[in-house]
Amino acid sequence: MNSTICSPAPPLPSLSDEPPTTLGHLTSAVPREYVHKAAIAEVLLTDWNHTGGETFAIAAQWPREHSFYTDGNHRYDPLLFAETVRQTLPLLSHVAYRVPIGHHLIWDHLHYDIHGADALAIGPRPADVALRVRCFDIARRGGRIAALSLRVEALRDGAPLGTAETRFTCHTPAVYRRLRGGRAGFDPTLGGMPPAPAPVPARHAGHERRRNVVLSATDAPRRWQLRADTSHPVLFDHPVDHVPGALLLEAARQATLVLTRPAAAVVVGMRTTFRRFVELDAPCWIEAAPGPDDRTVHVTARQSGEEPFSAVVTTELTGTAARESEPLAEPETG
Repeated sequence: MNSTICSPAPPLPSLSDEPPTTLGHLTSAVPREYVHKAAIAEVLLTDWNHTGGETFAIAAQWPREHSFYTDGNHRYDPLLFAETVRQTLPLLSHVAYRVPIGHHLIWDHLHYDIHGADALAIGPRPADVALRVRCFDIARRGGRIAALSLRVEALRDGAPLGTAETRFTCHTPAVYRRLRGGRAGFDPTLGGMPPAPAPVPARHAGHERRRNVVLSATDAPRRWQLRADTSHPVLFDHPVDHVPGALLLEAARQATLVLTRPAAAVVVGMRTTFRRFVELDAPCWIEAAPGPDDRTVHVTARQSGEEPFSAVVTTELTGTAARESEPLAEPETG
């Protein structure tokens, strides 16, 4: 995960200021620069509070309908929870640990678990989400953080929603340029990118809109080509020089649904590892295989002989499918 917003940022709040006694008193989102988003509509976090030591409370709100994060079965998309956790990384980096705007955050891993599909049911109003966050294993270099782990407990309207743990590294622009070599600043909007291949049917990938599908079928079973549509307004909220981490999470989710039963399966957990950048100008292949039980799927990204990303995805079957307990289905290849 890496993103940089270049528009001017508001001044950082001071941790010496008296913190609010409760969260949720604000009626607007946090500044978009603090969560590395260009579109204000994509900001999910609304408030934050330093609760002592390395612990924080963060408030978020989920809209009842989202253009991309939609389940289609009157439930919130579980990856909306992953995106909420992701937004806490830059927020706390900037407001709590004084990382300057323009520094780069790179995901190491993300693990999350939802407390069952019922916790994602959409109600009559937007969902108020409260995150209890503890930071640990903090590494510093030159007085600034170089790496940070977060453990998150989430409540929705006061009821348990899910848990997550994640770690990321933080780099100055100069260090990031060295890490990326000649690819730093690569702008896919300037041309030279091959067109995205045709997507698998949207209903197979758990979506209603064709443009939200991130997989293209291949001749090999359980193998797809990653579709990196750089014009997508959510996955590519702003220009980046590599495949965003959120797109890889979505590929893991969609591969799992294509392999299983998209109408019945809810992805209630992921264990993901980010080993290196996935580039935009080379094909990336997504492979999926059933795990040791009917609930888990192993997903791997492969590019140029490397394995830059992998995930163990956990599903929960809902409705009649949960009672039928059918084996995992063979995917369609066309």
